[in-house]
Amino acid sequence: MNTIEKALQKKREAAARQQGLSKTSYPSQEIADGANGNRHIARPHSSFIEIDMAKLELAGMLTPESGRSRIAEEMRAIKRPLLRNAFDRRGHQIEHGNLIMVTSAVPGEGKSFNSINLAISIAMELDKTVMLVDADVAKPSIANYLGFNAEKGLVDYLLDKSLKLSDVLLKTNIPELSILPAGKQHSHATEVLAGDAMYALTQELSERYPDRVIIFDSPPLLATSESRVLAGLMGQILIVVESVKTTEAMIREAISHLNTEQQVVSLLLNKIRGKGSGAFYGAYGYGTYAADKGDSDKK
Repeated sequence: MNTIEKALQKKREAAARQQGLSKTSYPSQEIADGANGNRHIARPHSSFIEIDMAKLELAGMLTPESGRSRIAEEMRAIKRPLLRNAFDRRGHQIEHGNLIMVTSAVPGEGKSFNSINLAISIAMELDKTVMLVDADVAKPSIANYLGFNAEKGLVDYLLDKSLKLSDVLLKTNIPELSILPAGKQHSHATEVLAGDAMYALTQELSERYPDRVIIFDSPPLLATSESRVLAGLMGQILIVVESVKTTEAMIREAISHLNTEQQVVSLLLNKIRGKGSGAFYGAYGYGTYAADKGDSDKK
């Protein structure tokens, strides 16, 4: 075992001690299976994955041990308005505001990187649970980022009425975070996501657990039609924009495919160029798209 491997092993052991978790330490949890109306509530979760915290840290991503790091502070700033829209105690929350789609105009802007970081950040809240859904069914990447393999996922659940959500949902060693992988690729993915089963699933997930946030890592808006279909089911949409590379015209075209009258659409400026090493993840600008003005208001 070389020096790097030893360092990674020590980090894993420290993270495990800190979490105080084991693969059998999770209580059973009710999971609503609303599609088609005739599925029953399933328990307990049958699958567990252990996220490699050391690997995430080396990749510059957020972990529960990040403390007051730069990325931790930036994700706190990004999640606050999203949570306020979803859970405003004064009655101003938007419909299905806890369904948040993270997308981009074109591939490569960092949407999956930000989906994962946002999910982990919200999972660190004291009173919230998070489900991260890999809805980029044509080119899924959540499993690659987090280092696991999943034979079944969202597409399988939507197509196979015999499956319970617990059959495809994965618990993790971040107690408040569960993951729904993309599942097998399908030649009619758009129709699958536009079907009644997907509508029923999103409605059930949104309404059954009032403290749950569901984050959908979606395909880019200008690359596929799946994301436009999925957007119609969401309460909030977060568009990741790569600094310098993504043009204003591309952003406007992407937003034109959304119903901005009913949804809150926010922009997240990613890969801001800093001094020295050029563009990098972990430097963000954040704003809410103003449909009447066509630009973004800084918060």
